Amino acid sequence: MTAQPNYDLESLKREFASRFGSAEGVRIFFAPGRVNLIGEHTDYNGGYVFPAALTFGTYALVKPREDGVYRFRSLQFSAEADTRTDEVAFRKEDDWANYPKGVLSELLQLDNGAYAGRLRGADVLYYGNVPNGAGLSSSASIELATALALTAIAGIELPMLELVKLSQRAENRFVGVNCGIMDQFAVGMGKRDHAVMLKCDTLEYQYVPFRIDGCKLVITNTNKRRGLADSKYNERRQQCENGLKWLQEILPHLTSLGELSLAEWERVKDTIPDPVIRSRVEHVVTEDDRVLKARLSLEQGDLATFGRLMKASHESLRDQYEVTGFELDTLFEEASAIDGCIGTRMTGAGFGGCSVSIVRNEAVDRFKTVVAERYTAKTGLLPTFYVCEIGDGAKELL
Repeated sequence: MTAQPNYDLESLKREFASRFGSAEGVRIFFAPGRVNLIGEHTDYNGGYVFPAALTFGTYALVKPREDGVYRFRSLQFSAEADTRTDEVAFRKEDDWANYPKGVLSELLQLDNGAYAGRLRGADVLYYGNVPNGAGLSSSASIELATALALTAIAGIELPMLELVKLSQRAENRFVGVNCGIMDQFAVGMGKRDHAVMLKCDTLEYQYVPFRIDGCKLVITNTNKRRGLADSKYNERRQQCENGLKWLQEILPHLTSLGELSLAEWERVKDTIPDPVIRSRVEHVVTEDDRVLKARLSLEQGDLATFGRLMKASHESLRDQYEVTGFELDTLFEEASAIDGCIGTRMTGAGFGGCSVSIVRNEAVDRFKTVVAERYTAKTGLLPTFYVCEIGDGAKELL
């Protein structure tokens, strides 16, 4: 990842003025990135996830216009997009800007266009310190920052949960990534120093204090970029849907794989004739069980068990779901070998991106040094480490 300059809010306002002429009346919104502690590829299967919002994310500086034009600019990317409210369309060449355009499209359609008259245009400048393509939800961070900003300047009052759902629809319908609800939910609904235990089909959730006394949360970026839209993400989702159809022939009450208990799965798994699809479902069901056990272990302060569950999650994602790849597996192996690393696993969709580890305070420096040396020797890539804090969800700053 190319190092980005650090901007404070005043310097961001100066950047806004340099692009749009004036920063007078500008408002600043922030939406975090997220890390999923455990529970991967379960969200779109209606299962359990256990994410947390981070303290880095996406800043959106917004100033209203009255001519129906939205102008989207970024401090990271050269692509720019201007669109009128009556001509919002996906264009591949607009690259990252399709995410805010998707949010705008959904806002214009909301409640049969009930709010369209209030959406009269805006200049928007984005600055993000979430590594793009790292699996920490840079896209959901952009979406929630946009949704919060555009509704606020238009005087549209919507609950955060509605903005979460709208942002997911934008990614599904406009961008074309068939993601589940987890990323947007964690970004919008995060709470400082807490993980979010979420059941993705019902949206039942609870905040669980993230107490890892004597340890740090370390995210390691493989720096192997992966494009989610053109990865095998949608293929995995289709395989799970095929598995559900087979299971519904003997369990007609089943509406998602997330409803399937581990005991029930053991009883019926041999009815799926395709071994690949059986492996995909095996991961989903066992991962749901791991999330439930992980929440309990965290509540009890049992970090050793939490760490073992993290490692078992990675192994299942590697062997059953096949979404890790050489770089993530190398990180996993080298991190696991460090004395003081309690738990580690890939996080995000896979095929590159990041791993998340819990590391004892006194071992963090050695963890970074040794893992980097060994990972680079095997892959030729330089990893990036982030010692992270857990922060709040999307909000207005200024």
